[in-house]
Amino acid sequence: MTLDIILEGIIKAIELILSGNQEIFQITLRSIFVSSVAVSLASLWSIPIGTVLALKRYFGVQIVKGIFNGLLGLPTVTLGLLLYLLFSHSGPLGVFDLLYTLMGIAIGQAILITPVVVSFTTSAIEAIDPEFKELARTLGASKIQETLVVLNEARNGIILALIAAFNRGIGELGVAIMIGGNIRGFTRVLTTAIALETTKGNISIAIALAIILLVIVVSLSIIINLVGTTK
Repeated sequence: MTLDIILEGIIKAIELILSGNQEIFQITLRSIFVSSVAVSLASLWSIPIGTVLALKRYFGVQIVKGIFNGLLGLPTVTLGLLLYLLFSHSGPLGVFDLLYTLMGIAIGQAILITPVVVSFTTSAIEAIDPEFKELARTLGASKIQETLVVLNEARNGIILALIAAFNRGIGELGVAIMIGGNIRGFTRVLTTAIALETTKGNISIAIALAIILLVIVVSLSIIINLVGTTK
């Protein structure tokens, strides 16, 4: 019986997708937009942090690396609750009106994926042969130029970090539902829509959204593998 319901849901889901259902289309675009903004924001500070952790040998660097690695599995509901308290009107950041907005979700996702970008960027740079840096120094490159040479060699690994971060962001639920509020036509994204439609018993719509989410995540995972094999 359950299998019949699932198969029926998949068939209806395919019909909804092929028919160009506007609401599903808008939810999908909204999800991609929010997670893209989150990755862009996170990269602004995460790549520099990862670069410093990989190239510098300050006291406590290993501890900082360990902290970021430990935060890779940060529960999204925990972060969502913390940000809700910060963004609420009575919270310290309430003046910015970020609660129940797409930007609020994007900021939350950016914080969530920061450990991913930092840890992966650090690993990518550390995997580069030190001779590249030494060669740049021998040719008279400045510290900044040395760093740019290393970043250029590690670019594939950094791209992998950003794609992995996007997948982490677009697939999370806690921050999206607690900060966005799952408002129809405004802050509803794929994960919150799937949860809502499932509780309402609209299995076909939930499956359609789940299929779209899986296609996005799997497609990016394939890109990760392709980039990794061409590195």
